[in-house]
Amino acid sequence: MSGSRVVALGHHQPERVLTNADLEKMVDTDDAWIRQRTGIATRRIASADESVADMAAAAAAKALAASGLSPADIGQVTVATCSAIDRCPSIAAQVANRLQIPAAVCFDLNNACAGFCTALATADHALRAGAARHALVIGAEKMSDLADWTDRSSCILLGDGAGAAVISASDDALIGPVAWGSDPTRNNAVRLVDAWQPRFAQEGQAVFRWATSELPAIAAQACERAGIATTDLAGVVTHQANLRIIEALTRKLKLRDDVVIARDVVESGNTSAASVPLALSKLVERGELPSGRPVLLFAFGGGLSWAGQVITTP
Repeated sequence: MSGSRVVALGHHQPERVLTNADLEKMVDTDDAWIRQRTGIATRRIASADESVADMAAAAAAKALAASGLSPADIGQVTVATCSAIDRCPSIAAQVANRLQIPAAVCFDLNNACAGFCTALATADHALRAGAARHALVIGAEKMSDLADWTDRSSCILLGDGAGAAVISASDDALIGPVAWGSDPTRNNAVRLVDAWQPRFAQEGQAVFRWATSELPAIAAQACERAGIATTDLAGVVTHQANLRIIEALTRKLKLRDDVVIARDVVESGNTSAASVPLALSKLVERGELPSGRPVLLFAFGGGLSWAGQVITTP
């Protein structure tokens, strides 16, 4: 096979909705302040007994069911996460056990918010090389475990959830070449502090300037590598960090007016590695992105790292 393609998607979010009004009772903030700076209105928060593995398995089960494949068909399972507390067995191995996937290679990948697009590229490379014919790629995060609920600048951002994709080897390259990299000189801009009791922290203004000034050219590069112009895109799904970043970044791509731009951050908050597959799965489920259309996926965050590729919708 000369390429791979996304054949099915799935997502999962916890039941609890945390509104801006709820946050007003927890920290010195208000709805107008949050919306003006982030665009976020609500976010989902997992219960104490709902783990990263629980959410990853729920999203993966939906994607696998939608694909029409059996668990035995899956040869690779990769979970992108930076919030899982389980180190061994990996979250991917736990997902494989729950879904009764018998013999896949399973591993977790931590590239923070860029994790899902990084994992998707890694799986694409494996399928192109013949290491597997079908793979599960999952982004899953319980960012509420990492929130400092006394810090009004960061706790308002974070949410929990998972998104998953089944990809298969294909005669056609329907997952485009990845544009990825990092700027390690800025690795303190987004970070987890206190390793044994980690808390999310970031330099918000520095990240905003970087994302809006330097990343549009890299996002356009992913389109160039796929052999398509930004004006040919049907949709753009970026990391759902902040609505202001999403709108500034996509504006610089000079898209058509009818391009579908994911704005799931408004209702889900920043779910780190889960944000791209979560937003993409919702758009496809709702019919806003029909089958067979080119969509740019582009994720960025801690590292500072980035990864993006153009896919064709399943």
